Amino acid sequence: MAISPMIGKFVREVAARHKLTFQLLLDAGNATAAQFGIVFTLPDYLRELYRGFGIDLTKCNGDDSWTLPLPARFVIDREGIIRAADVNTDYTVRPDPEKTIADLEAISRKAWENKKG
Repeated sequence: MAISPMIGKFVREVAARHKLTFQLLLDAGNATAAQFGIVFTLPDYLRELYRGFGIDLTKCNGDDSWTLPLPARFVIDREGIIRAADVNTDYTVRPDPEKTIADLEAISRKAWENKKG
């Protein structure tokens, strides 16, 4: 799943445009992202740059905070414990899908070992 501060209309548009097959959840006001400590406020020069590209976060996110979450990936087990986390201030740097799969396999392996004995 993915979590976004965008309001429902825009989340649905992104999902349709990119043919996403996973669930997109709304994080109104970046409340969840704030709990993870990954929210930042865009400085004025970036606000102007975004507007120049036709991006209006007040419209997309439904508030005037001009905040965004840092790109992050968390692997959380069934008990709610974060088992792996990747956060980067550079939005172009994302964790390799192979790493995500390896993290998930490690959790599954550990759960299986705990179940066995």
